[in-house]
Amino acid sequence: MKQLKNLLVFACAFASMSAMATDAGALRFGLEAQYPPFESKGPNGKLQGLDIDIGNAVCATAHLTCNWVETSFDGLIPALQGRKFDAINSAMNATEKRRQAIDFTSVIYRVPTRLIAKSSSGLESTPESLKGKRVGVLQASIQETYAKAHWEGADVNVVSYQDQNQIYADLVAGRLDATLVLAPAGQTGFLSRQEGNGFAFVGAPVRDDKILGSGIAFGVRKGDAALLNELNAAIAKVQDDGTVKRLAQKYFGTVDVSAK
Repeated sequence: MKQLKNLLVFACAFASMSAMATDAGALRFGLEAQYPPFESKGPNGKLQGLDIDIGNAVCATAHLTCNWVETSFDGLIPALQGRKFDAINSAMNATEKRRQAIDFTSVIYRVPTRLIAKSSSGLESTPESLKGKRVGVLQASIQETYAKAHWEGADVNVVSYQDQNQIYADLVAGRLDATLVLAPAGQTGFLSRQEGNGFAFVGAPVRDDKILGSGIAFGVRKGDAALLNELNAAIAKVQDDGTVKRLAQKYFGTVDVSAK
């Protein structure tokens, strides 16, 4: 009986070691694949976008294999905390509020947040201009937080959605007056497409570093110092060798995305 018990203990230990060996060298990135040009799916069903390319470059530099786990944007932090994946890589800005729940790597790049509306609307990105208007924002995004903090109290109707593409559809249908987005996402995901005809960025980019964050970074679980250090080292290399700048130019053109 004792020998059988020892055998079972050994088998469980071996299975555990085998699972660890299978996972060794792999990094699971969590993302929402509906936010071009950062992350989306191409006609062939494969993931594409700036964050996908940067993630693959970071994995290659750190000698890791990238795996991708999809979920809704508002579910990314709970799923990370629940160990569904190892890090968030989904155009997530490192903000003070999010830092209360998770840790962030060093900033990889920065992009502006802007308002999209009909080019003839005369709207500005101010509470006075948007009073009485309906502004669509992605649920759990920093754009939602910004709009509610700066505009909702001034009688601006801030409407939250789980899907940015549905925001664009409602904007075209006239159910919304504007949407607040990361500028490259708005350009690629809407303005550069046929349905974006007649729409444009309006007003100046909005600013609030406390809410909008210091820039885009990977999110990791609190206390996961080993992974944080490993990712930071790889990020520094792909920044220093020009990889991030080259990939940003591929998707954004001449937009300055340096992590200032």
